[in-house]
Amino acid sequence: MKKLSLYFLTFATVFFTSCESDDKIVIDVIDGITSSAILRTRSIESGTFNRFDTSSIFSVTVEQQDEENGALLSSVDVLVSFADNKDDGVDNSKAEVAYTTIPASEFSPSERGLPQTNFTATLAEALAAVGLVDGQFDGGDTFNFRFVVNLTDGTSWSAANGNGNITGGSYFSSPYQYTVGVACIPVTPVTGTYNLDMEDTYGDGWDGAFFTVSIDGETTDYTIESGSAANFDIVVPDGTEELTFTYTPGNFESEHIWELTAPTGETAAAGSPGPGGDIVLNICN
Repeated sequence: MKKLSLYFLTFATVFFTSCESDDKIVIDVIDGITSSAILRTRSIESGTFNRFDTSSIFSVTVEQQDEENGALLSSVDVLVSFADNKDDGVDNSKAEVAYTTIPASEFSPSERGLPQTNFTATLAEALAAVGLVDGQFDGGDTFNFRFVVNLTDGTSWSAANGNGNITGGSYFSSPYQYTVGVACIPVTPVTGTYNLDMEDTYGDGWDGAFFTVSIDGETTDYTIESGSAANFDIVVPDGTEELTFTYTPGNFESEHIWELTAPTGETAAAGSPGPGGDIVLNICN
């Protein structure tokens, strides 16, 4: 098994240094912004549309900052575009169009006293905005929502002119835009035989990580006990009403690779590495 103790002190030093650096950045920006406006991502409540459910949503909470701690905020424009990623000879991609404008009055103070709001769009609303109908989009396609911050001084700020430390910084996470994928998430369980292929790149088992498959409340765990690989067929019988695949992480997550193949033969999910939790399946056929 790998030696963890040799690296702990170095990791701790880097971690705390990083945290202190991020804290200093946020204090500096809140106290001294003089040339831009930030739209920081606070949380993404839902980042995927379901191909089979047009009421599925994209939802994000954002916080605005400027040299007057948000007092200069006038409005935020939201624009949307669509990318057709299916290789079928037909390109239904759509150029960017105006989606909505969020006035400053729809923002309320965050715990830091800065303007904050939640933006939510349904798949149906996004489709209508770009002029698409059923049959013109599928799993694997993407929508891009772009935000433009308008200030009362007449300036506007977006991904086009945002500072790289702001748009890509680890603390601010202010990209001004979000790519929302379309996934084929089954509304009811897809029955048949799934195949779970698992790999450990170091070759010493999955270090405590495992998959749990629950079929109508009956659970079975799958892991690599030792060695570099394991493969399992998982039979989901006809009539199944509830089906969940859950990944529980272990140690040395960077070593873990897995792929779940659906009964249709397509990749339903894959990861390397990944956080724990329920796995969202993508089964289009």
